[in-house]
Amino acid sequence: MELVHLGHSCVVADTGSARILIDPGAFSEGYETLEGLDAVLVTHQHFDHLDVDKLPALLAQNPGAELIVDAGTAEVVGERDIAHTVREPGEKFTVGGTIVEVVGGAHAVIHPDLPQITNNGYLLGGTVLHPGDAFTVPERTPDVLLLPTAAPWLKVAEAVDYLRAVAPPLAVPIHEAVLANPDLHYGMFETLAPRGTEVRIAPRGVALAT
Repeated sequence: MELVHLGHSCVVADTGSARILIDPGAFSEGYETLEGLDAVLVTHQHFDHLDVDKLPALLAQNPGAELIVDAGTAEVVGERDIAHTVREPGEKFTVGGTIVEVVGGAHAVIHPDLPQITNNGYLLGGTVLHPGDAFTVPERTPDVLLLPTAAPWLKVAEAVDYLRAVAPPLAVPIHEAVLANPDLHYGMFETLAPRGTEVRIAPRGVALAT
């Protein structure tokens, strides 16, 4: 599988049978000009994961792409009359020839005084896990974990603990745009990763083979 990190939570996955875009948000760049997509997956409704103003143009230039969202995001795109499909945790569906499993269900707690929203994690082809904003540990170990680096709901120790809980052969840090310089966090991941896990940094826009 080939992955391209477009900054923050946005990733393009080319599985060989499908081209899938995940989380085209406001802190990411480069997805606006993409063509040939088979699906656009959104983990949850926060603006750093979905720039709803740019979404119609993206879908217009990818007429074959299905927009797949969680239940909370469905309300947001429904207000704009944007065609979409809602998927729930526990569901499996196929994009091209790639099986996608929906995992998780709830966004990590930001603060007890804030309502907790829905969040879909997506496991692509049984090998690559994008958890969105959650600490979802799948039933089987993925080959690649797209690892959240920093967020209002996340401190570095929790990110390390999540990395150790999943213990994938390869971890690729994402969700870094809230940091002025994420290298310190990346170094912590490399130092504290579990035995057998490689941490590989994916510069924005550069294809990464997994």
